[in-house]
Amino acid sequence: MTEQTLQLDSTLHDYLLSIVPAETQVEQRLCARTAQYEAPQMRIGLEQARFMRVLARAMGVRRALEVGTFTGYSALAVAQALPPDGRLITLDKDPHSTADARRFWQEAGVADRIELRLEDAADGLRALLEEYGTGTFDFAFLDADKENYTVYYELALELIRPGGLIAVDNVLWSGAVADPNDDRPSTQALRRFNQRLAEDPRVDVSVVPIGDGVTLAAKLP
Repeated sequence: MTEQTLQLDSTLHDYLLSIVPAETQVEQRLCARTAQYEAPQMRIGLEQARFMRVLARAMGVRRALEVGTFTGYSALAVAQALPPDGRLITLDKDPHSTADARRFWQEAGVADRIELRLEDAADGLRALLEEYGTGTFDFAFLDADKENYTVYYELALELIRPGGLIAVDNVLWSGAVADPNDDRPSTQALRRFNQRLAEDPRVDVSVVPIGDGVTLAAKLP
């Protein structure tokens, strides 16, 4: 038993990856393609993908949304857990990276469960509220520009049903949020966002130190 989160060195991290379900060939090709991008670190890691897949499956998610698609690895993870008639709507503005995402979703056999909307995320979330109404989604994953996290969170919270879950990526920001000398706008925005969620009475919050830090916010009744 320990009161502090275990720090993973490379040996222990490799072991962790060896005891979760291995990447499929499609996922391996997706990762190889993503490695050719200027910022491949925007893709979540295997351990986080498996974590999100298990979450979605355990919750019985039927309708999910995502803000920030990139090359589609996180969307693929969630879509794998959806029933055949389930739906994930993902929002992004980049037609280049999302074209790769579409190809890999098709290869993985889950393209019919994923709807990509190429538009501004805030506008897209507002459109979903008009189209579907409040409390109509089970799960949301936020992984886009950090300065607008609060905007995305507030809109997602309206869309999520009571008992539903919002997962927010990069909340530890490679440790920068705890560095008083880091005053980048993205870092400051994340600090404000993290504090806001810690004090939000509408949700029950846990921060999981997986990947770059994932906040889980369960919407209370």
